[in-house]
Amino acid sequence: MDRLRDQVATSAVLERTKGTLMALTGCTPEAAGEQLLQRAKAGNRTLLEECWITLGALMPSGPGAAQEPRPDHGFPGSAAVPGPTAPRAVPPGAAVPTGRDTSDLDDGFSALGRLGKALVHVATPQDLAGCLLEELAADVDADALLLFRSLPGGGLEMIGHAGIEATLATQWSQIPPLSGIPALDALRSREPRWLEDFERDRRQHLLIGDPPERWLSRAWLPVPTGDGAEVCIGVLRARNGPFSPQARQLLRAVARLCAGWLRSFGPRSEHSAAASAAAAQPVFDSLPGSAMLLTPLRAPSGEVEDYRIDAATEEAVDVVGRTGRELLGRRILECFPSMAEEAVWHGCLRTLTTGGPFEGEPFAYQEVVDGAVALSTHAMRAARLGGALVVTWVRHDSSDRQEQRLADVQRLGNLGWANWNLVTDEGSWSSQAFLVLNRDPALGPVRLADLPELALPEDAPLLARAVRDVVRTGQQFDVPFRIRTGDEVRHLRMVAEVVADTDNKPAEVHGFVQDLTAQRSAELALVESEQAIVTQHGVLRAERTLAARLQHALLPLPTRPVRLAGLRVEVAYLPAQSGIHVGGDWFSAIELPDGDALFVVGDVAGHGIDAVATMAQLRFTAKGMVITGSSLTGALARLNTLLLHSRDSHGTATMVLARFDPAEHCLMWAQAGHPPPLLVRDGQVRYLQRPLGMLLGACSDPNFEEARCVLQPGDRVLLYTDGLVERPSERIDRGLDRLAAAVAAHHTDEPGSLAPLLTSVLHGERRDDVCVVDIRVPSGPE
Repeated sequence: MDRLRDQVATSAVLERTKGTLMALTGCTPEAAGEQLLQRAKAGNRTLLEECWITLGALMPSGPGAAQEPRPDHGFPGSAAVPGPTAPRAVPPGAAVPTGRDTSDLDDGFSALGRLGKALVHVATPQDLAGCLLEELAADVDADALLLFRSLPGGGLEMIGHAGIEATLATQWSQIPPLSGIPALDALRSREPRWLEDFERDRRQHLLIGDPPERWLSRAWLPVPTGDGAEVCIGVLRARNGPFSPQARQLLRAVARLCAGWLRSFGPRSEHSAAASAAAAQPVFDSLPGSAMLLTPLRAPSGEVEDYRIDAATEEAVDVVGRTGRELLGRRILECFPSMAEEAVWHGCLRTLTTGGPFEGEPFAYQEVVDGAVALSTHAMRAARLGGALVVTWVRHDSSDRQEQRLADVQRLGNLGWANWNLVTDEGSWSSQAFLVLNRDPALGPVRLADLPELALPEDAPLLARAVRDVVRTGQQFDVPFRIRTGDEVRHLRMVAEVVADTDNKPAEVHGFVQDLTAQRSAELALVESEQAIVTQHGVLRAERTLAARLQHALLPLPTRPVRLAGLRVEVAYLPAQSGIHVGGDWFSAIELPDGDALFVVGDVAGHGIDAVATMAQLRFTAKGMVITGSSLTGALARLNTLLLHSRDSHGTATMVLARFDPAEHCLMWAQAGHPPPLLVRDGQVRYLQRPLGMLLGACSDPNFEEARCVLQPGDRVLLYTDGLVERPSERIDRGLDRLAAAVAAHHTDEPGSLAPLLTSVLHGERRDDVCVVDIRVPSGPE
């Protein structure tokens, strides 16, 4: 079988070559065959080699174009045939002149004989590249082989490759007409380019490869095909150094053999395809529906990787809204990504290969109609036209589907359509209109003039006036009205307009009625809620004003530092900036009858009048207890009992009590769930160790302890509420560290330094009140 296939393939090349000679010289088949044998023998070539060389040099450039052999324009190793300026007749039976002897093709090149036989089985340029690499690998040390074809715009297109990866082939599949491209230079000059010094070549040329050092020497040979060269062969070698004279001679001969295959069986120029597409567009302009002419775009491997849109009807529209001629030249996967679906893609490939038509399953397609995106159902059909595809889209939306959509719109929008014929005085309503107007469909539509009777008496005059105006003046109306359905009142909206006849007289009124009951109920509920919010807001503001006045009366702030038991004391109170309630933070700083100083800072949980009342109760009770002789821990225990058993108490509170003895310079203090005091001594900042103590009002039998701290000249103690150190979603440890750092940075003995300190600590909106008592021990007499 292999032998028979070789005979058939060889016979096809031989008969084609004989036919070409017969067409050019008018000789008989026997004479043509004899001529080929004599020339092969004279040139020390095989018959197949001679056939390929003859086809490359003598093949007419177009179908039916009988003309004499053309000169090869100086391609090395080719037959130099003088070319006249006009075709001249060749007597029948005359031999075709071959010019100078071509015996310079060394008969030692066994590769040419093998290549001549291998070419008869080559079907595609990709096959040709693989065949050439296989035959040349041993003779010229070829490691990769590329085939490039010139494009009408001046660039190059890769049509075959072997010995390189698909990724690299894709990167170099299209080459623009740049300078420094060796393949382009070879085609323009029609002379081979030998790149044999890599360091020099990389400075002068743009070299293929990732990295280019992969191939240290290269050769680019144009393939002579008539008047010029459209295809260039690239031979890439991993080793450095020049090509030997024998290798150069062999490669020139290979280019001549390939010329015969390319002219006989290889790809043709795309000029004809472009001309066909240009001729097809006027036909598509006149076609209805959505249709396109698609030309397959093939990868270097020969597989179809995309399609180019060469003609399109005006109704063809892609996913972004481009239509008709706006689609020309674009790729199908760019404009219609749904074409990549497996069943559709393979269906089109089968049509392209077999010629059988293809019709896909219906599919959902998103299109742009009048600037809006719509989803519709289509089916795609494809038919082959030459080497291209004609693809059409058939819409499957029926009138039943449109009616169903209309019914869905009415149901979802809770509206119904209504029409009245003013000539016959008849009306027609949709089923949803009967539901909205609460009318039995068996009774039929009401007359347009009787429509106001359906409304409540207080709304009927407005609707009647609108009906009269639309009939008399043609003015469109949009009127709200109410109807009663049992014990329920529905809020409706009627919109209608007039359609005039040819004499511009009102002939029909159509419009819709919509049920807005749910929307109107929500609006009324929103209004009531807004009114309640406004009322509550006013009550809260009044409460805040009262609480603020009460707090100011109970907790007056000194405007300057005060002297207590030899200490200088400053006080600051900052209300919260968020919310409208007044907080329960408070302080007390007094001198006791025995000369000691009492300092109290507390924070009542909550805000408002109740918090202010509890604050006042604790403030005055604590002072009274300590003045009458109670210890600090005893006062805290009694205050805890007061909060637990008093009906007017406000939950819980934190507090710190401190008593300063000027004789011993000792500060005794106790706390109930309160942040510890901060001590500044010799520029060092630390928090005092908290004694045992639970917040007030949380436990019936708490345990409180006292702590002592001997103050030295220059010491500073800060008592504060938690609003100074607490922030939402942050641990209190970070707030304490932030306060300590700010005090260390802003420490000064000058009066009035408390305000800058608070400004540096408090950033953003304050969500809680802040109360601070700043106690300083003078460093000397003041």
